[in-house]
Amino acid sequence: MPVIRRIVLDVLKPHLPNLLDFTESVAALSADYQVGAEVLEMDEKTETLALTVEGDALDYAKIEAEIGALGGSVHSIDACLVVGDSAA
Repeated sequence: MPVIRRIVLDVLKPHLPNLLDFTESVAALSADYQVGAEVLEMDEKTETLALTVEGDALDYAKIEAEIGALGGSVHSIDACLVVGDSAA
């Protein structure tokens, strides 16, 4: 079965939690997740991010749910790396 190794998401989030807390919360979903974020736009109430998550086997549903729990929303998947299972 193919697995997601890297995904770049266009995310809209409120100013709180701050960017560090937001990325730490997503990274805490799995011990091997590496999360980076860049603020692309900011207005009075929200920030638009390019959120990159990398790991051995990303669980997109959990990532999207955590973003929602933090008050954010995924606008689009802007890039991804999916690899096939070598055991298949």
